[in-house]
Amino acid sequence: MLLLRSLLFQALFYISTLVLMIAGLPVFLMPRRRGWPLVPFWARVELFLLKWIVGMKVEFRGLENIPRGGCIVAAKHQSAWETFALLPLFSSPTYVLKRELRYIPIFGWYTAKFRQIPVDRGKRALALAAMTQRAREAVAEGRQILIFPEGTRRGAGEEPRYKHGVAHLYRSLEAPVLPVALNSGLFWPRRGWRLYPGTVLVEFLPPIAPGLDIETFHTHMVETIENTSDRLIDETARTSPALPTLRQVRARRAARGLPV
Repeated sequence: MLLLRSLLFQALFYISTLVLMIAGLPVFLMPRRRGWPLVPFWARVELFLLKWIVGMKVEFRGLENIPRGGCIVAAKHQSAWETFALLPLFSSPTYVLKRELRYIPIFGWYTAKFRQIPVDRGKRALALAAMTQRAREAVAEGRQILIFPEGTRRGAGEEPRYKHGVAHLYRSLEAPVLPVALNSGLFWPRRGWRLYPGTVLVEFLPPIAPGLDIETFHTHMVETIENTSDRLIDETARTSPALPTLRQVRARRAARGLPV
């Protein structure tokens, strides 16, 4: 039954996304800000479907820590969930995303329309310079830059692998960084088709003000996100001890020599 509900959501996710993208084509005739509400509406539709079909809810904490105006949002990346679920919380966000997404029919048009920031991973130096310039323009406009510092999804409990792209942006843009911890990987695993009911916990932590040296910033950001994400996982383990994904978390922690 769980697998059937998960497959039903996955099917409706893609169907509803396609329907909204086609129905929303008139936004290409509008200014970006006028057309933007379609995007958080899409995210809310998917969150509703998750809650209705799978039983996956969400609890946001620390919303008072979200800065007004331009900032860098550095979020833990455990699943596909956070790629859309965070969107309604920001007024004018732009994602740092891999360039290949621009080539997806229709979807790629939207990433261009709403000026998301593509990154060519094969051209590191040039990609970093281009990303920095686009991000600087976005912050100057008061937009929020959403970035996953690990670059790709890491399962709950896996060893973190943070890249220095966000530290480079922090130093270059002199903008505050909002760390975001979460435990979405417990309910939407990185691999497999099964999604699990329960409450995804997301915590927005106090922003890191500009001015720190790059290594101090990087260490503080990683420790803050990782320690809080571990705490959220432990909280779920106490309230939902039968959650199947917790076995994987314990195995991963044990392999890293950490307490389980």
